[in-house]
This record gives sequence, C-alpha cells and structure tokens, in this order.
Amino acid sequence: MVQRAQRVKDASTDPSKRAARRRGKPFGNATRGTTNPNRLRRVDRWLAGPQAWRLRGEDHPLVIDLGYGGAPTTAVELYSRIHAVCPSAHVTGIEIEPERVRIAKPLEHEGLDFCVGGFEIPVPGRPSMVRAFNVLRQYDEADVQLIWLTVCSRLAPHGIFVDGTCDEIGRRSTWVALDGTGPMSLTISLRFGGFTLPSDIAERLPKALIHHNMPGEKIHDFLQALDKYWLAGAPLAPFGNRQRWLSMCQRMYDAGWPVVRSPSRWRLGELTVDWAAVAPVPATALMPEAALAAS
Repeated sequence: MVQRAQRVKDASTDPSKRAARRRGKPFGNATRGTTNPNRLRRVDRWLAGPQAWRLRGEDHPLVIDLGYGGAPTTAVELYSRIHAVCPSAHVTGIEIEPERVRIAKPLEHEGLDFCVGGFEIPVPGRPSMVRAFNVLRQYDEADVQLIWLTVCSRLAPHGIFVDGTCDEIGRRSTWVALDGTGPMSLTISLRFGGFTLPSDIAERLPKALIHHNMPGEKIHDFLQALDKYWLAGAPLAPFGNRQRWLSMCQRMYDAGWPVVRSPSRWRLGELTVDWAAVAPVPATALMPEAALAAS
C-alpha cells in the first residue's frame, strides 16, 4: 500500500508550536513503520566503512536510528555493524510511537537502547551519526528543509545525518549525507543484477530529489549520464555486471562528474556524487543559524 505524503505536524514557525516541541512533544508524524531484516545493509556498510572515522573522535560516540519502524530490527542490526568497528559506540533507536518503543525495550542492553521521540532527537549529548531511512519519503517535500535543519542542529561537530530510501529488500538504495553545514553528497547503491539501467534507482530517490527527475534538473542529467555510460560498457557484459559498473563509474569520473573515486566502493555497486551536482534547481541553502532557530 502506498501512503500519501503528509505535512509534518508543528512544522510552522509559530512560537507556541516551537515551545511545545521544546517541552518534550515529539517533532514528526507516526509513519507506517514497515521494515525487513537486512534491508539497510548497504547504508550500514557505508557508515561502518568510509564514514567510521566520525566515530573515532569521541570516547563513547552516539549513533541514532531515527524512525526505526514497527520492529526494532534495523536498530539491532545497526548496533551489530557499528559495534564491529567501534565497540565503544552507543546506539539509540528513536520512534515517535510509544507502543513501538515498548515492544523494543526488552532488547535493550549495554550499548543499545530505545526511546520515544522525533526529529528533535531527545537524547543527552550530540550524535556522531543519525540514520533516517524510509522516513522522510512519507513526508511532504515542503517539510524536508525544516527536518534537515532540525536534525543537523543536533549533530556533533563531525557528525553526519543520513536521509535515505530503499526498496523493500534493500537491493536499491539511495541516501543524502548531511553535516552541520548542509547536504554534502548523494550515494546510490544497487545490487548487480537487480536493475536494467542505473536510472531504475529513480523511484527510490530521497524525498528532496524524487520529484525533480525531469529534464532541466541536475538529478535527471546525472541519471541520464549513468545510463549513457552503462550502455557504453555493454561490451564488458560477458565479464559480469561488476566490471561494467566499474567502467561506468570511471567514465563518469573522467567526464568531469564530481564522483568520489573509490574503486573499492564501486565494486559494491555504490557511487557517491557531490550534492551540488544533483541538487534541485534552484538549490536551497541549509544554514546552521536557521537550524538553531528551528529547534
């Protein structure tokens, strides 16, 4: 079932509504809460891989699974994957529905807990990582900016916020990475054999981009370029989709696209590009001072 996008509750700049959030009222709406085991393995692999350096600057870094859904599976998996690279990290699963938190409480242990909350992230300290997957896609695009501002205002100095979307079993995944200054990059991650053209990922773009995949928009140009170089690599098909994907990524890099040149990540079906190369036209700046005003 497809759920219609909804406006976030208390999203206005009305002072009384901001005060209500400060008094402890969760900022956000209850979402469907659907999830599946191992669904978020691709983004977790990225967080525990090239982003793991963000965990090493603190004695006990905090990692948040924001809006983990009807079952705490993704939070438990996140703990396992983060703990493997940073045993001192603490993972907190946050859900706006108290009943979902009640169900998860028996799974708590040292290093993992659950609490009721929303985008305000009602926990002590500042998180080094916040992962919100298949959450913002259920909101109206008009609310994305405020949500980004609110979450980023809570990050640690080297913290990162990941706003992503994936299909039901995690074979097609995308995410925007943000820090305290705003969006930095878009990453796409696809299972080899799980797509015909790279642009098949369009239906799983984050909310900030999904409605902008049309001529004249940067994200459309990016996906068209991926398809172009994927098709150009057809002679490599007998050697497998991985070799064809590697060729596509290298061609994108050579053509001047600001993609991260990381063959080890490319081999996983992953490609990261600077946000400026795909941002909606006109792009809206994410200002730290605006984040403080919205919180």
